[in-house]
This record gives sequence, C-alpha cells and structure tokens, in this order.
Amino acid sequence: MFSTNWQGYRTAAWIGAALLAATVVAACMQGNWGNALSLACFLLAFLAFMFLAKPLPTLFDFLFVVAALLNAGGWVWGWFYLPGIYDEAVHGFTMFAITLALSFLTYGSVLPTFHEHKLLYLAAIASFGIAIGALWEIAEWAAGNVLPAQVIGSVDDTIIDLVMDTLGSGLAALTSLWALEERVHSRGATHRRSRSRSHL
Repeated sequence: MFSTNWQGYRTAAWIGAALLAATVVAACMQGNWGNALSLACFLLAFLAFMFLAKPLPTLFDFLFVVAALLNAGGWVWGWFYLPGIYDEAVHGFTMFAITLALSFLTYGSVLPTFHEHKLLYLAAIASFGIAIGALWEIAEWAAGNVLPAQVIGSVDDTIIDLVMDTLGSGLAALTSLWALEERVHSRGATHRRSRSRSHL
C-alpha cells in the first residue's frame, strides 16, 4: 500500500537539499553572488522546515524540497519569465506543498477531532491555503511599491496566481486528509496490538 511516511521520501528530500547546496557553490564559483544568496535562502528555508517537520509525514518533506528547487530555478535562472506555464504551475505546486506542511503543523493538536468531521477538515485546510496565497499576493504588491524592480505584472497575473493558489490548496486538503486517515489508522492498529499483547 502506498504510504505518505515512506523513509525513501526523506532520503530524496536530503538529496534535493544536496543539489541546492551544490548550486550555491556553483554560483559562488561563477561570482554570481546575488544568485548564491538567493539559493542559500532557499536552502536555509528547507533546513528550517526539516527541523520543524519531524512529526510530519515524510512525503511532505520531499514535496517541500521539490517546491524549493522549482522556485530556485524560477527566481535565479529566470525560468519564471520563459514562455509557457512554468510560473503558474510552480505557483500552484508551491502553495500545495506549503499548505500541506503548515496545515499539519498548525492543526496538529486537533487532528484526531478533525478525523470525525472530514468535510470541515477539507474546508479548513483549503481555506488556510487560500488565505496564505492571498497574503503572499499582498506581500508581492507591497514589495512592488517599495522595490525598484517589477515584482508583479497585471491584475490578470494576480488573479491567475490566486486561481492556482486555490487549486493547490484544494489538492493539499485532499492529500492532507489522506495522510490524516493513514495516521489515525496506524495509531489505531498500534493501540490494538498493544492491547492484545497486554492480554497475553
């Protein structure tokens, strides 16, 4: 059965972190200090996430580092500005990965309660992700009014980003519910085994 807590995901996540570290070194060797700093920020964000994410399913670790790598490529090498849907796809995937992780960290203490109210859980997680996306768009707008560089494009770009945020958050809610079901069933099976051993 496919599991959200397979240890191979964490191994793959650390391989991704090593790739990020290698790109930092490469940027430094090329003298691209701005790119090196940006990549280092992505790497530090991942390491901070790994420190906070110990109680999370390992799949979430892997998805987060993939999002970090995709964003690193977009910001540092300009992939966001190439023709195609790279920008939109990465925006949605990033919100998917962030919502997954933060939902478990934020709602961790009440997850068993949510298990009995699945529709409420889906609505709460999706709304949580959409709110994060809205705050991000506000931050981009504010940065665009402060920084000399153009941060956001037209209103159409912002609406598309919000649509991708909504899609990513909805997918995160479904995936989070699946991980919650798996965790509850796993704990239930462990509890039943403990009880059966105590009766022997």
